[in-house]
Amino acid sequence: MKEAPYMDRFDGKTGDREIVISRVLDAPRELVFEAWTNPQHLAVWFGPKGFTNTFYEADIRTGGKWRFMMHSPDGKNYPNIVLFSEVVKPERLVYFQGGDEDNFPNFKATVTFEQEGNKTRLTMRSVFPTADEKEFAVREIGAIEGGNQTLDKLELYIKSRMDLRKQLKTNRMARVSTYLNFKNETEQAFNFYRSVFGTEFSGPGIARFSDAPHHEGMPPLSEEDKKLILHIELPILGGHVLMGTDAPESLGFSLTEGNRFHINLEPDSREETKRLFDALAEGGRITMPLMDMFWGAYYGSCTDKFGVNWMVNFTETK
Repeated sequence: MKEAPYMDRFDGKTGDREIVISRVLDAPRELVFEAWTNPQHLAVWFGPKGFTNTFYEADIRTGGKWRFMMHSPDGKNYPNIVLFSEVVKPERLVYFQGGDEDNFPNFKATVTFEQEGNKTRLTMRSVFPTADEKEFAVREIGAIEGGNQTLDKLELYIKSRMDLRKQLKTNRMARVSTYLNFKNETEQAFNFYRSVFGTEFSGPGIARFSDAPHHEGMPPLSEEDKKLILHIELPILGGHVLMGTDAPESLGFSLTEGNRFHINLEPDSREETKRLFDALAEGGRITMPLMDMFWGAYYGSCTDKFGVNWMVNFTETK
C-alpha cells in the first residue's frame, strides 16, 4: 500500500471531483455517531440496499484501519480498505477508502455530524483524484445512488433504535431503577428473580421485540429475535424495580461483563437475608460467604447464574 503522499492527490479545488450527500436524521448526533463508528452497529446497516458485509478488522480511531468484504445481492464480493486520518467524536470522520492496495485509495471521504435541535444533519463528502474518476464512480458504480441507499438504511436503523428507547418509558413519574441487559436470557432471568422475590411483573408487562413498530424497508426480524424481551419490569425490595431487555448481536448490541456494580439488598430480617442470599447464589458463584462482619452487618455477596452481582446486608436495630 502506498505511503502518506497519496493524500496530496486530494488537495486543491474539489468542485468537479466531489460528491456530496446529506440527510437529516431524527436522533441526537451522539447516537448517530455511535451507529457510524461502532462495528456492532455498522455490521447491521452499512452499504447499499441488499448488500451485506464481512468485517475482518474494524479499528475506528485516528490512524485506525477498517477492512471488510462487501457482498452484493447477486453474489459478487467487493474488498474494501478504509484508513482513518481523523476520528473526532461526535463531530466528524475523515478517511481514505479503496479496494486495491496497489492503487489505494479511490477517494477521500469526510463525514460530518451537526446537531440541529434534537436532530442530526449528516453530510458525506467524497473527493476523487480527478473529475474523470468521479464521473466513472457515478456512471459505472452508482456512487450517488449507493450513497443514498446507504443513508436510507442508516435512517431506518436509527429510527428503529429511537422507537425502542421510547418503548422503555411509559410515564413521566420520577423513579430510580436498575436496568439489566442479557444475551437472550432476559425471560429466564426475570422468571428466576420473580421466584426469588415472590413479586409479579409490573408496568406494561412483558414486551417482546415482535411488539416494536416495524418500518418499511427494515430487515425483517428472525423468528428467534421476535420472541426476545424488549422490556420487562419487576419490583423487588423497598419499592425498587428491576428492568431488563435482551441485547441480541443480530440487532447490533454488544455486551461486556464486569464487576463494577452490585445490586444491594437490605432485607428486614436475618432469616430473609439468608433466604435471598441462598436463592440468588444457587447455580452461581459466592464471592463473599454470608457471615457476621466486623462492622456489625450480616453480609454476603454473590454472582448469580446469569452473571448479575448481588450484595445482601442485614443490620440489627435497637
